[in-house]
Amino acid sequence: MRQQRTFRDAIFVITEERSCPFYNVGEEIEAKQYSVIMPGIKPSCMILVEKLIEITTQKESFKRFSAVGVQRSHFQCGGCQGRISFEYKKEKGFSTLQMKLMNEAEARRKRQELDRFFGKLRDFSLFESLDDDALGDLTALMEWKKYSENKVLLKEGDPGTHLFVMLKGKVGVIADDGQRVAEIGRGEIFGEMSLLSGEPVSFSIHSLQETEVATLSIKNFKYVLKKYPVLQLFLLKMLVDRAQAMTLRSGNITSGMSGELEEINLVELFQLINTSQKTGTVHLTLDDGKAAAFFNDGELVSVDYRDLDNKEALFALMAQKKGHFAYAKGIPGPLQNKEPFGGFMGLIMEGVQRIDEEEFG
Repeated sequence: MRQQRTFRDAIFVITEERSCPFYNVGEEIEAKQYSVIMPGIKPSCMILVEKLIEITTQKESFKRFSAVGVQRSHFQCGGCQGRISFEYKKEKGFSTLQMKLMNEAEARRKRQELDRFFGKLRDFSLFESLDDDALGDLTALMEWKKYSENKVLLKEGDPGTHLFVMLKGKVGVIADDGQRVAEIGRGEIFGEMSLLSGEPVSFSIHSLQETEVATLSIKNFKYVLKKYPVLQLFLLKMLVDRAQAMTLRSGNITSGMSGELEEINLVELFQLINTSQKTGTVHLTLDDGKAAAFFNDGELVSVDYRDLDNKEALFALMAQKKGHFAYAKGIPGPLQNKEPFGGFMGLIMEGVQRIDEEEFG
């Protein structure tokens, strides 16, 4: 007769992460009563669940004894395009009442901290359109950081890794010549454009005074866009407002402007035209052919690229990192009365999601 396997309760902590589509370093995973509880509101990865079931039904101990003392066992999950490493942290349940009370006190402290930051976000007009459930989910995915005066939050040229929400203080937007071109204060956001475009950070951000921020990692940012339609619409509005403000600071695009996509990526270029409400044509010369995008009052009415058009052409262009562009005022007569084939920022977000899905399978 086949012997039934014994399932052991345990808690594991993620110690390393490389391109995992769901989980981050420091998050905990709990194996409890023949089930697996994932961190926060994250989805369950069946590859990881199967790995944890295999681990928790083994006879071997989760602890190893060596000359330097007791060490925790380390494990890996690499069944998809990403990889994580995690280690045994502790068993579920406590042998003494004192340990149980200490654990409950720590859980209360964490809940109080989360409630405090939830209250801060709820006070911002920025978050008025979110109901409590949606804002609670967003808060649970965020991290909270403090910076003293004259600290670098973002450095020009670095990859974009987080969306920042200003909770307290003020930061300066610093150009490559060292000049302060703008200031960002309480209730504003920054860092979003590099997350959307995948391009390096365009400006350095320095704290001008003691500053507190809420941050949303690029992984959680994309997870929110894909999983929660209400948060996607909310972030869409934030990005539109932010882009309009940045356009006023940087000036309007003019006819005859040209350059390389390595200098300004396509998303930023199109965003500039959109927020300036321009009517004009962007001609692109790429390694695999030519393309054209036509804007009427800042909205896309037609895009041609290879044998594709409109949405499919736009999404294919968004993946291009090299090429030459030239902007010219005006569009052909037949396009002047043509309706846009979608809302601009909605198209950009859909394109970002499409690229992510193709990249990660």
